Amino acid sequence: MLIRKPPTIVGSEITPESVYHSRRQFMTAGAVGLAALGLPLGATAGWQADDEITPENIVTQYNNFYEFGTGKEDPAAYAHEMTTDPWSVEVSGAANKTGTFAFEDIIKGLDVEERIYRFRCVEAWSMVVPWMGIPLKDILAQFEPTGNAKFVEFKTLYRPDEMRGQQGFFSSIDWPYLEGLRMDEATHPLTLMVTGLYGKDLPNQNGAPWRLMVPWKYGFKSIKSIVSIRFTEREPINTWKQLQASEYGFYANVNPAVSHPRWSQASERRLPSSLFNVNRRPTLPFNGYADEVAHLYAGMDLRKYY
Repeated sequence: MLIRKPPTIVGSEITPESVYHSRRQFMTAGAVGLAALGLPLGATAGWQADDEITPENIVTQYNNFYEFGTGKEDPAAYAHEMTTDPWSVEVSGAANKTGTFAFEDIIKGLDVEERIYRFRCVEAWSMVVPWMGIPLKDILAQFEPTGNAKFVEFKTLYRPDEMRGQQGFFSSIDWPYLEGLRMDEATHPLTLMVTGLYGKDLPNQNGAPWRLMVPWKYGFKSIKSIVSIRFTEREPINTWKQLQASEYGFYANVNPAVSHPRWSQASERRLPSSLFNVNRRPTLPFNGYADEVAHLYAGMDLRKYY
């Protein structure tokens, strides 16, 4: 895993004061640019020798964000209509500190880290992205979850006047979008709440101002534009499982041995790809992070708990 924190930043990488004082740059003021990409490959958990960083224009122009439409290009075309300033988050459930908090207050004083993670979509395409964010465990700890908190549920913004997909483009979804994790998954060191990518603030189409990143799970678990965190004793009913339980389970661990009912998950198409260079490769169990996370599921039937 690749982590750099403020004490290691050289002078040339420090954000100019004029930029620092803008609201959006405040989110990533502790982060570095892409100098980390030149470090040894072994510095990143789960890294494979043939992994290459996906070009930024693909990561920011090819997205699933159904709140803006079902096409991969729809988020980049329409997400600018979403207002992200101001932003608040409601915290509820089994925790000692609950209420509505300003986004800036939640992340204030927490270290932003840069990590290069593979992102694997259930549709059998994948990317390698330099994400910037805060370990989710550090965010959740400040709310002091109680012993009754076995799961944590997240909710995406619901604002149909700014998110045209919520107006009926994908009306079979019962908005707002919901996702959840078991607490041991949420507090695992690899789980990241992302605030930026490629050394920049997180674009709207990628889930601004923050989105989840759980690198060993399929992409639909990485909920975007989060406005609610709820600690609960029972497993939340996440949106895609609610919509089609036979195709999308709660755990969503990347498993090449378990096919989607409409396609195989045994291989994936790494972007960029083309008709003459499909760039297809075998899918790795837990997306290549088995050494770090497989123990979380010891004794579980991963075909049943998919």
